[in-house]
Amino acid sequence: MRKNGCVAIGDTDMYYAAFGEGRKSLVVLPGLSDGLATVKGKAWILASPYRKFFQDYTVYMFSRKNEMPEGYTIRDMADDQAQAMERLGIDRAYVLGVSQGGMIAQCLAIGHPERVAGLILAVTAPSTNAVAQAVVSGWIGMAKRGDHTALMVDTAEKMYSEAYLRKNGRFFPLIARLTKPKDYGRFLKNADAILGFDAREELAKICCPTLILAGENDHVVGNDAANELHGGIAGSDLYVYEGLGHGAYEEAKDFYGRVLDFCNRH
Repeated sequence: MRKNGCVAIGDTDMYYAAFGEGRKSLVVLPGLSDGLATVKGKAWILASPYRKFFQDYTVYMFSRKNEMPEGYTIRDMADDQAQAMERLGIDRAYVLGVSQGGMIAQCLAIGHPERVAGLILAVTAPSTNAVAQAVVSGWIGMAKRGDHTALMVDTAEKMYSEAYLRKNGRFFPLIARLTKPKDYGRFLKNADAILGFDAREELAKICCPTLILAGENDHVVGNDAANELHGGIAGSDLYVYEGLGHGAYEEAKDFYGRVLDFCNRH
């Protein structure tokens, strides 16, 4: 099954893509890139990394809701995510949060623990530390100037390993020209929410099984973020990919295998 869907949230709605046939549920929350392009209509494209999940799991990948108010916070996003899960009959799920999606996933597990069977936090942080503050503020500046090429190139340079950049770097300016949004309002609201995020004092409330996946050279959230999460979430597991950074979820060949193994074990 591959499905492109939309669920009502208050006075707006939220796009999602679903794939798989299993009775168990995996909810995937993407990063800041969702501020530039939602999952709308992309179920066939997004399903590929999750093929091994299809027999036992139904995978749901959610965008943020379509109309976001000013001052919309990460905690607001988590509350809306819980509402979306309820509307779709997803009583309890494993939750994979990537980057900003990992911030939302933390708040979901803190504020709505009954919804989260297990938590996978990938290349994310428990707060917007100095590294993340500088990086996201820089991206906000590029977006406000409308310099999409600079935004895409800087994002790639901060995400990927040197080997990946040597192989694919020449394509980034072309990709930038093909992916420029009509406006940056959605991106800026998502980015502003990151700047105000801090869940450090509440990490102890996360009581579900938790796996933390990180790259050893993360130039977006810094190299201390994963250890801070690991220290704050009792019983959590931590795996760090050597030689990779913020894009470990794309570059590491065993990333989704580790996620599946964690879900199956818990």
